[in-house]
Amino acid sequence: MQSITATLEVPFTSKFNKTAVSSATGYQKNRCRLFFSSSTIFQRSPRRRSFPIKSSLSVRNKDVRKREPPNHLKDGVVIVDHGSRRQESNLMLNDFVAMFKSRTGYQIVEPAHMELAEPAIKDAFRRCVQQGANHIIVSPFFLLPGRHWYKDIPALVAEAAGEHSGISYIITAPFGLHELMVDVMNDRIKHCLSHVAGKADECSMCAGTGRCHLY
Repeated sequence: MQSITATLEVPFTSKFNKTAVSSATGYQKNRCRLFFSSSTIFQRSPRRRSFPIKSSLSVRNKDVRKREPPNHLKDGVVIVDHGSRRQESNLMLNDFVAMFKSRTGYQIVEPAHMELAEPAIKDAFRRCVQQGANHIIVSPFFLLPGRHWYKDIPALVAEAAGEHSGISYIITAPFGLHELMVDVMNDRIKHCLSHVAGKADECSMCAGTGRCHLY
């Protein structure tokens, strides 16, 4: 199986790259690799499922600008969430993709849903290739590295990659214990408490649902 370590290819700053593979999730280092379609898939399962409290995913990455890939690679990003029967939830991923694209400078960014909704992972993968990408970065819009991250998504991405020759891909880590997640949660708490106290309108997440109130 032909592969090179993902540390050389992940489009983040070097501060993140040095530790991302070694300790980001507590899984084996060879879980995070760059694979070449169409003959390779994830073949190893993690031997353990314990995650360090202090993870390298908590490293604050202040520079969100895109690192230029090697000349022979053109990046395409697939941002994949779980998918929902509630269409309003699925549409929110489109909004996040637009935000991500404008903030990072990636030109090829497509949304995908693991299940229950379209576009599927294979559809987003194909759209990236059609736009000229030959290096697909699949980034799960997931909080923690559970079954979907280490089994379901890799299987679906491998199936999608099998339909295209000469395309490399990588599946990045989920959000995990990133420090900024603390800020996000604290912001949500403050805003919801302000709304309940009558000092603020509902946030965009709760607007129209009537769910943000004391029970």
